[in-house]
Amino acid sequence: MKSIKISLGFMLVWLCAPLVNAAALPDFTELVEDASPAVVNISTVSRSEQSLSTPFGHFEFHGPQGEDVPEIFRHFFRDMPQLREGPQRKAPRSLGSGFIISSDGYILTNHHVIKDAEEVLVRLNDRRELQAEVIGSDERTDVALLRIDARDLPVVKKGSSADLKVGEWVLAIGSPFGFDHSVTAGIVSATERALANETYVPFIQTDVAINPGNSGGPLFNLDGEVVGINSQIYTRSGGFMGLSFAIPIDVAMDVADQLKNQGFVQRGWLGVIIQEVNRDLAESFGLKKPAGALVAKVLPGSPAQSGGLQEGDVILKLNGKPVELSSDLPPLVGRIKPGQTARLEVMRSGEREMVELVIGTMPDEPQQTSRSAEKPAETGRLGLVVAPLEPSLKDKWAISSGVMVQQVQEGAGLQAGLVRGDVITMLNGKRIETVEQFEQVASALPAGRSVPLRIVRRGSPLFIALKTE
Repeated sequence: MKSIKISLGFMLVWLCAPLVNAAALPDFTELVEDASPAVVNISTVSRSEQSLSTPFGHFEFHGPQGEDVPEIFRHFFRDMPQLREGPQRKAPRSLGSGFIISSDGYILTNHHVIKDAEEVLVRLNDRRELQAEVIGSDERTDVALLRIDARDLPVVKKGSSADLKVGEWVLAIGSPFGFDHSVTAGIVSATERALANETYVPFIQTDVAINPGNSGGPLFNLDGEVVGINSQIYTRSGGFMGLSFAIPIDVAMDVADQLKNQGFVQRGWLGVIIQEVNRDLAESFGLKKPAGALVAKVLPGSPAQSGGLQEGDVILKLNGKPVELSSDLPPLVGRIKPGQTARLEVMRSGEREMVELVIGTMPDEPQQTSRSAEKPAETGRLGLVVAPLEPSLKDKWAISSGVMVQQVQEGAGLQAGLVRGDVITMLNGKRIETVEQFEQVASALPAGRSVPLRIVRRGSPLFIALKTE
């Protein structure tokens, strides 16, 4: 009898377990009811040979020029299924989503949703369709601000992306493939995620199901507050694969305020080219572990040059905020207002130093910045044959000094990955001006220890670790 009671007890626990788990899951119904009215569908009109996107038609995913879709981070609408309607015909395309941030008609969406559009149409939750004015758009952060002529509109509640924690529930509302007000949910997978070619946005990574048409739609927390704008996915197939990325609302609202007040966006600029610090480089610079952003080049006339930042410095902190990865630095600098003073903690020649400088305004376009009697010289210790730098390369690659690697033989140079054509501009913290100077510095290198070597390879500056035997 006792054994029967125990068995019944276990059975009750087993039967109740799903109910307990179900009760622990969040209920999104009230959130969706409150937030949905402020979410809109956005379509555009433009001249194009492939002008109509629709969820009904031939579902073959290709790139903008018909090429096969590679394994990359994608802006959603570029791979929407498309139907040919004949050349130069105007037709509305359902490209993405947006959300209302003020009752007098201001709307946030993605830059890539409205890029190159002749007209932008907004469809509200009550089925009204209104033409929108593009107040401004910022390609670097992929944020656009629109306005429609309407009043007393429902608005979203704005939260703070800085308060997001990995593992918390989030929810997206948008128009994937044109299906308005579709709701998907998931969790925050990571925060401040850096993506390739997206240096000024610390993305929120989630596993929320995001598909073409969700672009520009809001990402909510459980309090019903917008914490991000859904922007990109990582995919091999063109559809959702569990890796979605959103622009933090703190970044988006800063951009929106600037677009509204001045029509353009200003962001801080340091004027350096940086690279990651790996284990070997960390050892060569006297760091206990790989960390920081290594300054590979200081652009001429930049705030970094005026403030005394040097090539070979490893930036460890900016205004007290740690720089663990090189990708941490650009968004930190970008959020500083031009003209403000910044304090950088750097590792220089094995010692920690503080550098103060005034942050500049980012230019619209990236800035790029001999002794003929010298003969090639062989440095047997490193296995290199180097020669004076040709004047034409100085102008082409904006190099003031250095020596050209002509041959790479067995030795430390080969082990470090040097190749013919590399230009050596700095060795062990010393700037290289001539072949003779390079020989002198190379001969004095400590044995069995990594030292930093700065090179320019096909115009791109790079630090590598060189270790002599």
